[in-house]
Amino acid sequence: MQDNTAIGFFIWGVDNQGYGPVELPTLINWVREERVLAGTWVYVEKDTRWFRAADVPELKMIFERKAAAAQSGRASESLSASGLKLGSFRRVKILRDLSDEQLLRFVDYLELTKADAFSTVVEQGDHGDSMFLVLEGELRVRQMIGGKETVLVTLLAGEFFGEIALFDHGPRSADVVANMDSVLLKISSDKFERLLKEAPEVAAPFLLAVTKTLTARIRADNKRYRDSVAFARGAGN
Repeated sequence: MQDNTAIGFFIWGVDNQGYGPVELPTLINWVREERVLAGTWVYVEKDTRWFRAADVPELKMIFERKAAAAQSGRASESLSASGLKLGSFRRVKILRDLSDEQLLRFVDYLELTKADAFSTVVEQGDHGDSMFLVLEGELRVRQMIGGKETVLVTLLAGEFFGEIALFDHGPRSADVVANMDSVLLKISSDKFERLLKEAPEVAAPFLLAVTKTLTARIRADNKRYRDSVAFARGAGN
């Protein structure tokens, strides 16, 4: 078995000078001290070729951890700027099963937005390009039929709406109006696509939670339809 610590590495510095050979422990320390960055050229003797440091097999895990730490740091800054704590996001039911690490990454793709009482968040017929999670407050989903308002459902903290827009970018099927001052989390279709590419380990449980909720809604709607049909048939006898 080859001893990787004895492999020689040469580093091409920013001063256009070569340094080395150095062994793996020294190279790892230089990465941690940021004397060697992801884009630094490194010559690996055993492969007789140059690599970007982030592509050197022995260094990949270190750079991946540094990237993950940087991502978590940006998310933490985003949390601080919003004035919210991580636990606040767990008010939303579909986020409750995400780990702290997954939630921190997910927050970086969200936009905090406020809706004043009686304001319209989305309007029927408008182009849909965002999904909303209700963090605080209450909203109603309505359609105007014959000039009169028909309320389809009332949304409370922990629920979500507009998810179809992430997939088909079609027109909104109803108005959503705030019944009171509300706080929402918005994820645009562009950021959702980024989430799928950049953090699939976060996107997968998020999509699973959305799917489970939608399935429960469909089952409930089917039951209401069966009950109404049964009632109508019974009334006609």
